[in-house]
Amino acid sequence: MRIAVLGAGAWGTALAAAAAARHEVLLWARDATQAAEIAATRRNQRYLSGVDLPPALRITADHGEATAHAAGGLTVIATPMAALRERLLALPDNRATLWLCKGLEAGSGQLGHEVAREVRPQAAGGVLSGPSFAIEVARGQPSALVAASSDAPLTAAAVEAFHGEALRIYTSADVIGVEIGGAVKNVLAIATGIADGMAATGLNARAALITRSLAEMTRLGVALGAQAETFMGLSGLGDLVLTATGELSRNRRVGLLLAAGRRLPEILAELGHVAEGVYSAATVLQRARELGVEMPITEAVVEVIEGRVAPEAALWRLMTRQARPEAA
Repeated sequence: MRIAVLGAGAWGTALAAAAAARHEVLLWARDATQAAEIAATRRNQRYLSGVDLPPALRITADHGEATAHAAGGLTVIATPMAALRERLLALPDNRATLWLCKGLEAGSGQLGHEVAREVRPQAAGGVLSGPSFAIEVARGQPSALVAASSDAPLTAAAVEAFHGEALRIYTSADVIGVEIGGAVKNVLAIATGIADGMAATGLNARAALITRSLAEMTRLGVALGAQAETFMGLSGLGDLVLTATGELSRNRRVGLLLAAGRRLPEILAELGHVAEGVYSAATVLQRARELGVEMPITEAVVEVIEGRVAPEAALWRLMTRQARPEAA
């Protein structure tokens, strides 16, 4: 299969490398200097330090070359959510497309499939998501993802492209559920990081917070039309647990540093990578309020990020909420 991966960040590079052993893969980088450096050194030192890329993986900064390469094959958009609309608009035809973005678009508040439906209504699209740190995929460590689309040939193409010995690809028709899982878990991982960074909390608090976070995620997803069972799968519970507890999680690290009293601009500058939860939190809360969905953990994260409430006060308020049935 001929595959073009548009975006040479950590995740795009890792996925391109994973497929390059069995397919003709072309990785597109927006920055020509970065593309030349990757091609020359066979490493993406900025995003995947120390990982050698497969010799067969090709790199280009020519967008036209990349999209032409994937004609009749598979196009994968591997940018942050903020660039999804731009990349979809730049595609030359109505070919089916997968995206890796996890979040909601600032301003519109749209999920990936809603953006795609608006700008390319005739084209099939879908999302590839799940519990995955890019560095582990790039190293060939075992991982599992879910490809979600209403277009069965597209999910079949995703399996053909990426399913292998170290990377398992499951399929789903619940695009809304998979995208909500991928977007909301980033916000909730910040909350877990905040709790883990406070001396007064422990593993009991972490377990409670993750469990109630899953309930919030499910409530919002179902209100948007998702299937509740999706949130017990890879893109729901799986991705939430990984992002909330994994030491490689950028969103968790944001929470840890907020709990330590660091300022958000300083934290983001130190990360050097996008932490989608920071940019999605207010939008997630806005959509929840529009639907009448209660999301107290998300609300607490927004207030801490915006500097309106101290981390300690936000956690205390969550713990002192009125008792209610667990299923409520």
